Amino acid sequence: MLHDRILVELDTDAGERRSAGGIVIPATAALSARRLSWSRVVAVGPHARTVQVGDRVLFDADDKAEVEVAGEVYVLMRERDVHAVAADRVADEATGLYL
Repeated sequence: MLHDRILVELDTDAGERRSAGGIVIPATAALSARRLSWSRVVAVGPHARTVQVGDRVLFDADDKAEVEVAGEVYVLMRERDVHAVAADRVADEATGLYL
């Protein structure tokens, strides 16, 4: 990985969802608004400041480049494209947001 790039694995169970009322929404259903995705970071470049391997990050999956490595599909993006970071190391008073 170079510069501030990060590599995240796609969630395989991001297909079907369930609404608050219990209605199953299939993966093929079109959404009117763009939906952000949570994924786990598998590699980071040397200049990534906030994100570490193992963190879960929130990002726009429709806007990113997919790459296949050893038969697995990953998303490659810049650290600045991450909307939020969820990690145990983030302090309680910190939001974990990278803006």
